[in-house]
Amino acid sequence: YMSGFGNEHVSEDPRCPGALPEGQNNPQVCPYGLYAEQLSGSAFTCPRPTNKRSWLYRILPSVCHKPFKPLEEGHLTHDWDEIEPDPNQLRWKPFEIPKAPQNKMDFVSGLHTLCGAGEPRGRNGIAVHIFVCNTSMIDRCLYNSDGDFLIVPQQGKLLITTEFGKMLVEPNEICVIQQGMRFSVEVFGETRGYILEVYGAHFELPDLGPIGANGLANPRDFLVPVAWYEDRQVPGGYTVISKYQGKLFAAQQDYSPFNVVAWHGNYTPYKYHLEKFMVINAVAFDHADPSIFTVLTAKTTRAGVALADFVIFPPRWGVANNTFRPPYYHRNCMSEFMGLIKGHYEAKEEGFQPGGGSLHSMMTPHGPDADCFEKASKARLEPERVADGTMAFMFESSLSLAVTKWGLQTSNRLDKNYYKCWEPLKSHFNPKCK
Repeated sequence: YMSGFGNEHVSEDPRCPGALPEGQNNPQVCPYGLYAEQLSGSAFTCPRPTNKRSWLYRILPSVCHKPFKPLEEGHLTHDWDEIEPDPNQLRWKPFEIPKAPQNKMDFVSGLHTLCGAGEPRGRNGIAVHIFVCNTSMIDRCLYNSDGDFLIVPQQGKLLITTEFGKMLVEPNEICVIQQGMRFSVEVFGETRGYILEVYGAHFELPDLGPIGANGLANPRDFLVPVAWYEDRQVPGGYTVISKYQGKLFAAQQDYSPFNVVAWHGNYTPYKYHLEKFMVINAVAFDHADPSIFTVLTAKTTRAGVALADFVIFPPRWGVANNTFRPPYYHRNCMSEFMGLIKGHYEAKEEGFQPGGGSLHSMMTPHGPDADCFEKASKARLEPERVADGTMAFMFESSLSLAVTKWGLQTSNRLDKNYYKCWEPLKSHFNPKCK
């Protein structure tokens, strides 16, 4: 891997030294008889700090394929009106992984949309997907014409082959496959995880403000794959799948798309290990807002308002004096989807399980369950480790998210007793005792 977030990277497969043209992007004849192809992640005229593009030098250009034809989407959708809105606090039990070989399912066929908002044609919105799979993608790849995928594996590792090279992504790591990048996923057994899709913006590191120059997710800890190519003919047909305007389409070609011998640019896939996050926390009193745990953000045009934030709750020390230390009770103008990679989330140690999730919609109240409140209210306030062995995360958005029919009904994983975790909360009010 090469390190650095948003850097200008240069890479060529060592089997073909000198494959990168020198001094220009598009020579009349490229080294080794390669084709030059630019992949643009922004408008040509974007200001330099936001201009994203990479040049790929490949054995055949990606234009060599048969026409795209519609492909069955399964449970992938961007229809936010298929079922009536539900403002309730929602929690899902761990999503079920199909058993092989009775029901073989790869990454694409295992995509299930849980909730979302906005519209990919208008380039403004997000979607939350669950992926469950038990077999690798064989002679087929996917690219997302609508936006970026932030992939959070929860069970099982992913070997992701991209046009830029390979990435091994394990639980407690994340990766981002940006708009238009072709990739294929190999798995090693029953595999499950979460995806945050954004269309209309790319992920970036949050501004640090008074924190200063260092902290949270440090740029050098993001890893980019190195060039790797295969010159492989596929007489039986290689399937290239495009997610376009919320639908899936498939085209056939007779060669592997992972035929990029060299590339350079700042528009790449990348991965990050969540254990490298430098936690900022309150060290005197009160409870800092969860925005201090933001790893990546996709901004809107409104200052300080995110289309989507990716936030984690990693192991850390709790030291605040005279403070109720777990998350406070809260109503929010944002939508909050939470997932659990491993361990026990501090505010709900029972019921919220790895591989499941919860959604607290816009202005729907939420907070610690009754058991957590009672324990934290009586706890001796001394330095303590919080969330050891645990990694919870949140997809937060300024959009009001609609839940799909699969999420509310078909998945059969909705916990209909979730609301009961707050029922034991009782009044401690005593007007005679200040």
